[in-house]
Amino acid sequence: MQRSTPVDPTKMGTGRAIAVLTSGGDAQGMNAAVRATVRVGIYTGAKVYFVHEGYQGLVDGGDNIRQATWESVSMMLQLGGTVIGSARCQDFRSKEGRAKAACNLVKLGITNLCVIGGDGSLTGANEFRNEWSELLQILLKAGRINISEEAKRSSHLNIVGMVGSIDNDFCGTDMTIGTDSALHRIMEVVDAITTTAQSHQRAFILEVMGRHCGYLALVTALACGADWVFIPEMPPDEGWEDHLCRRLTYQRSIGNRLNVIIVAEGALDRHGKPITCDILKNLVTKKLSFDTRATILGHVQRGGTPSAFDRILGSRMGVEAVMALLEATPDTPACVVSLSGNMAVRLPLMECVQVTKEVTKAMAEGRFEEAVKLRGKSFENNWNTYKLLAHVTAPDVKSNINIAILNVGAPCAGMNAAVRSAVRIGILQGHNMLAVHDGFDGLAHGTIEPMAWGYVGGWTGKGGSNLGTKRSLPASMIEEISLNIAKFNIHALVIIGGFEAFVGGLELVTAREKFEELCIPLVVIPATVSNNVPGSDFSIGADTALNTITTTCDRIKQSAAGTKRRVFIIETMGGYCGYLATMAGLAAGADAAYIYEDPFGIHDLETNVEHLLEKMKTTVKRGLILRNEKCNANYTTDFLFNLYSEEGKGVFDCRKNVLGHMQQGGTPTPFDRNFGTKMGAKAVLWLTDKLKECYRHEGRIFANTPDSACVLGMKKRAMIFQPLFDLKEDTDFEHRIPKTEWWLKLRPILKILAKYKISLDTSETATMEHELEL
Repeated sequence: MQRSTPVDPTKMGTGRAIAVLTSGGDAQGMNAAVRATVRVGIYTGAKVYFVHEGYQGLVDGGDNIRQATWESVSMMLQLGGTVIGSARCQDFRSKEGRAKAACNLVKLGITNLCVIGGDGSLTGANEFRNEWSELLQILLKAGRINISEEAKRSSHLNIVGMVGSIDNDFCGTDMTIGTDSALHRIMEVVDAITTTAQSHQRAFILEVMGRHCGYLALVTALACGADWVFIPEMPPDEGWEDHLCRRLTYQRSIGNRLNVIIVAEGALDRHGKPITCDILKNLVTKKLSFDTRATILGHVQRGGTPSAFDRILGSRMGVEAVMALLEATPDTPACVVSLSGNMAVRLPLMECVQVTKEVTKAMAEGRFEEAVKLRGKSFENNWNTYKLLAHVTAPDVKSNINIAILNVGAPCAGMNAAVRSAVRIGILQGHNMLAVHDGFDGLAHGTIEPMAWGYVGGWTGKGGSNLGTKRSLPASMIEEISLNIAKFNIHALVIIGGFEAFVGGLELVTAREKFEELCIPLVVIPATVSNNVPGSDFSIGADTALNTITTTCDRIKQSAAGTKRRVFIIETMGGYCGYLATMAGLAAGADAAYIYEDPFGIHDLETNVEHLLEKMKTTVKRGLILRNEKCNANYTTDFLFNLYSEEGKGVFDCRKNVLGHMQQGGTPTPFDRNFGTKMGAKAVLWLTDKLKECYRHEGRIFANTPDSACVLGMKKRAMIFQPLFDLKEDTDFEHRIPKTEWWLKLRPILKILAKYKISLDTSETATMEHELEL
């Protein structure tokens, strides 16, 4: 699909018409997808139509199909549900209904349809496309359309799908629109329930949505450290009742005041009988006489504001969907745009639907291991991590290995989740786990103590750093550090932190030639709100900070919508790294985001001011400007505030807001809890293998190869270990950022959605991928 001649993206859609509809159950983030589809459609020169009330509106036509304007999708980004309405539709299931729908589209000259919904809605769309020419024949025969113009103009229909479903039950896509927001709602409830349950020593049973898919239940269980999870893909073994009671009793015996059991609404036992909240409640009450409460979350999970992730996901998918429609030919199969790792991909719609159906079939036929595999890598990783952490019997044989864990740099949400899983996986491997307080200072001063299983209980949902963290680097105290490594007999290090953790790790490796004690394996886990650690696309804590900024921007925009003609200038954290400003700009619908990596000068500022002056003439009378704290030494937040105030005189007034340290605090989001948990577990398992390689006689460890000191990072689609030394090349040490940053390619989307006529590089658009990675 590589094109040889460059296409002007602002002319791609000239003379074309696109209709967008949402169908099936609603999901948070659908509005972001609708907004992006409309704005990018208009940007390419196409006409865009809303179809209200899903397929029902398509069949009924008339006022249900209305042309969209740029302003009509304003203030939509932060709303949950779907603004254009969704409905279950019987009429569309009949051929007569579909013929009516086809007639409505032909009359308006619409030949491109973008459907946002679950697998049912997308299958319906594909069927509609396949029988399009047949439907045209029916309409021609009945004389409902004329042969010359209308039929010619609409000879074929292009379809593209985006998956909006809170269950994350569609194969081929890592995350569906709405899943992350649903997890936010669930975790809010779990956090609230844990505080009351601990007061009374109770067992809590929570039922979450997911009739055929256990994703929400599984991630919730991982993110809150539940004692047990029941999911449809993997029914519990025979005799699970006794096993469950044993586990709950054991948890109480080691001092836990609280038990949490998570159940997916579609959970079954090996005989296909449902496992419900009531069954579990009766079991626990009768057998253990624990004080037990059951909560069914229900539609709470569909509600509320979309999370930052879902807004960015919806926006990115909307852009990709328009491109896929405008590039489609009669021969390209209908595709679904989705996300794999952090890459937008296009997948053949029916292949995905097929695999999704195969999961249901595998479950029905009792092939459960296969069902988990078919769900995809991300689901399988979650399941494996859950299994590792849930079985709490530590081995009798000790490994005599001591692994120390420290936090370095500024605190961020999710650090504690990583520490907890590292400690517990270590204990399960038979190691002794040591806590180092206050970063490298603690390693030099010997504030080191052992951690048992219970030491890290309840840490997953706690923000900040429980171990304590400092920014000091090891080079100035390397001698003291090596003495303590020998004194406490430390065989390996887990360093969880930001750019200082990376630099500190490098300093330890460099000092290996002088100090043999430092020849031990070490792993750096990136954890910082700035997301500026080389070797990883994401770092723990950035998602929480992003959500904090986004929520604050929502409130600020709301206040501006009240006063009218107001522009807000907001300063975000991130050091020299523009990740937070850019991503928050996408998630909050900013007019501009100033960052260090994308240099700007006086002409750019002038363009931005003029753009806002133009905007104030429309119905949207407010502006939002984000500025990364170190984007430019001279164009400070105050400078920008003064500039915009002066230039906007008489048209708009300005306010400024420095968000500050609220971005480092707060309860970790589901993503950061889950990401931290997986990273902590993976790091310790890797160290266990490395230690075997570095083992010398008399229990000595000797590691001095570059690959014995790595950063564990998320790259594109996988978590990989990269030697610290190899990453030096790709690091700008002066500005504390990696030299290549994947998210910079999202900047044009931010500008297009803010109505700038810039060129979008369409040469890199995702090609259709067939190999569903199973």
